[in-house]
Amino acid sequence: MKDRPVKLSVVMPVYNEKDTLREIVDRVLRVDTGLECELVAVDDFSTDGTRDILKGLNDPRIRVFFHEKNRGKGAALRTGFAQAAGDIVLVQDADLEYDPREYPQLLEPILDGRADVVYGSRFLSGPHRVLFFWHYVANRLLTTMCNVLSNLNLTDMETCYKVFKRDILAGITLESERFGIEPELTIKVARLRARIYEVPISYSGRDYTEGKKIGWKDGVSAVWHMLKFALFK
Repeated sequence: MKDRPVKLSVVMPVYNEKDTLREIVDRVLRVDTGLECELVAVDDFSTDGTRDILKGLNDPRIRVFFHEKNRGKGAALRTGFAQAAGDIVLVQDADLEYDPREYPQLLEPILDGRADVVYGSRFLSGPHRVLFFWHYVANRLLTTMCNVLSNLNLTDMETCYKVFKRDILAGITLESERFGIEPELTIKVARLRARIYEVPISYSGRDYTEGKKIGWKDGVSAVWHMLKFALFK
């Protein structure tokens, strides 16, 4: 990375986020990371007008791709990863739960040579909106189970903020269509013996009236995907 300018690809899966999309895109593009940056947005067949907003974005740093049917977050990420041109790839949701101003602290362990992968943890003392107790419990249980299967000691496996050196992503084949992508990514980078760091991040969670999409069925699916990718893949 020292021989030429480092490029950052921010991969943003998008599904029915017309109320937050313009603001999150603006926040991403305003961040000064000191790196060349592109935003790769992948619309997963939104039906609320999000696609029209994406089509109207006019900035050379933005590239937009459209799925012709709804396939899930995992499928959108796989499309985005395949299109990303950066040396470093960072995942950004299209809501306002995660703050792009924290990119510098997420990137630091990779840029200074300590890490291959960085997770932003909502449970390492960062400020966060107080919401659902049982979501917290479920997240900790899923993270613990993933740690058992991957021999890691993460605090937040389900976090959106995951950052990868490009060669790490190139070394794994991803399969998940929906939220199973989170444990799949974690188990497969652990299998590569990648150097993984966590850094504290803030979290402004939303509730279901504000558009939150993940539910209990996704938790059950995550368990299945962990067993699948840890034991049978």
